[in-house]
Amino acid sequence: MDLQLDGRRAVVTGGSRGIGFAVARALAAEGADVALVARNGEALEKAVAQLAADSRGRVIAVAADTGDDTSVTEMARSVVEQLGGVDILVNAAARPNSGAIAEDDFETEINVKVRGYLRTVRAFAPLMREQGWGRVINIGGVAARQTGSVVGSVRNIAVAAMSKNLADELGPHGVNVVVVHPGPTRTEAFEQHVQTLARARGVSVEEAERLAASTVSIGRMVSAEEVADVVAFLASPRSVALNGDPVVASGGMRGPIHY
Repeated sequence: MDLQLDGRRAVVTGGSRGIGFAVARALAAEGADVALVARNGEALEKAVAQLAADSRGRVIAVAADTGDDTSVTEMARSVVEQLGGVDILVNAAARPNSGAIAEDDFETEINVKVRGYLRTVRAFAPLMREQGWGRVINIGGVAARQTGSVVGSVRNIAVAAMSKNLADELGPHGVNVVVVHPGPTRTEAFEQHVQTLARARGVSVEEAERLAASTVSIGRMVSAEEVADVVAFLASPRSVALNGDPVVASGGMRGPIHY
């Protein structure tokens, strides 16, 4: 299937690692020009170097803190100046949810994952609206549908609610907005997550990994690349039928029925 992404211009926040990096790689491989955004400039440059060999499009690095208004404004200016505009925004800048996020971190988590997402949408959505086409994909998490972490649940529910409101507002102007909820996903942070789970359950790392996989109906955790495949489709013109409703890229979490 041709995703029709040749020449599209994409911004991926949290793009130096994890799901963000995998999404950037998928979009670049489909021919999109991609701006990687993250706070660590050195990590960004390494990520760009990794993507350059496999990319059919242009890949640039723009260091920015999505938790800061001024930083986002400057980032948006730089991206538009270098790429000539923006068609796709993927918000993935957030700390991985291991289930152990302290409530003392609530304000920081909301500022980055909720307000930060909204900051970037406000920076780029007017351009998409003006050109009559765009895609915004906000990376949430299945904590939106589970207990166990107050901060994890609240921040992801907020992202889902924000995405639906933006979808209703921007949809008539050709801009689709979708929230993607990954489940436990193999990323660079996977080993740390499993170690945390092992300590919490008092079991070995191997048993903790088996326990994590047992919650997924396909029998294993999905990879960051497999989540990125879903996001790449959502970033394409072929995804026009999806707007506002959540997409769960978890491999099938066992248990409750959501309808």
